[in-house]
Amino acid sequence: MNAVDASEHYERTSDEPPPSLLTIVLDTNPHAWSLLNSTLPLSKAIANVLVFINAHLAFNNANKVAVVASHSLSAQWLYPTPNNPHHTIANADAPQQNIADGEDAMMVDDSIKTKAAPNGTASSPPGPQPHNPPITSDDANKYRPFRLIEHEILTNLRSLIFSTSEDDLTSTTTTMMAGALTLALAYINKQTQEYNEFHGGGSGDRGGNDGREPERRTMLQSRILVLSVSGDLAFQYIPIMNCIFAAQRLSIPIDILKLHGSSAFLQQASDATLGTYLSPNTPQGLLQYLLMSFLPDQTSRAHLIPPTQVNVDFRAACFCHRRVVDIGIPLSPLYLS
Repeated sequence: MNAVDASEHYERTSDEPPPSLLTIVLDTNPHAWSLLNSTLPLSKAIANVLVFINAHLAFNNANKVAVVASHSLSAQWLYPTPNNPHHTIANADAPQQNIADGEDAMMVDDSIKTKAAPNGTASSPPGPQPHNPPITSDDANKYRPFRLIEHEILTNLRSLIFSTSEDDLTSTTTTMMAGALTLALAYINKQTQEYNEFHGGGSGDRGGNDGREPERRTMLQSRILVLSVSGDLAFQYIPIMNCIFAAQRLSIPIDILKLHGSSAFLQQASDATLGTYLSPNTPQGLLQYLLMSFLPDQTSRAHLIPPTQVNVDFRAACFCHRRVVDIGIPLSPLYLS
């Protein structure tokens, strides 16, 4: 009877690579992109980011992606679209969509307009439905999940740009990076909890394990990639540092691709969370930087030598004037805690 051992029947092993959740924070500051228009237009940068997203999803069927836009006065979701019937980032002329609870969030094509019915209520827009965006000749041979994600990102980004008024541009020249990082961390935390619940990551033995051997589970690996073009973010010092500490506590690396300007706090975010910081001199090679430096996940980086930053700017910002200083005088011992 000793030769008959059924313990292997209860052991659960998985040789599949762990799924990866990539959350991209895209800096859409109009002032910063106007300075880069001659070398790297925003349209070309978005095209390169879409290729990078498709490459990330092609590595593993279980990989996920999310895109947050860090705009002038707000941080908005580009993908996935929030399932909120009262939420819209478009102007009055842009198409609006009411999404029922539990449905997949998809956007309607920009050419679709909502017509008013005779009784004053809005009628259903003609043409394709939100779940079936229009197929052009260029999309005929494209992988359908790639096409749906690209369509939703481009539609939401176009609506965000059209909704930006001249008053918004004149009121500020920076970007809401702290709000975008907060949205990214909240989304990662929600996706991690849902993944653990669905795959039996909670307390107790699930899925037929009788306790003889601990069940080996694959955990969701999450990371944040910040595509930044704005300069100093001193007025967001406290919320950005809170996001850095939260990501460090959750072991979420924050990768920084700095295409223009310099920011001490983004350097500190990458250094504190063991992420990758890259500030290329030629932004035209954006796609090459994305594929070669930021495509590998945490598992692959253990076998690679990622780009590193030798000198990190550890300066802080004063609380009174919101300026980055080299030397500061603390007025109370509480500031040193």
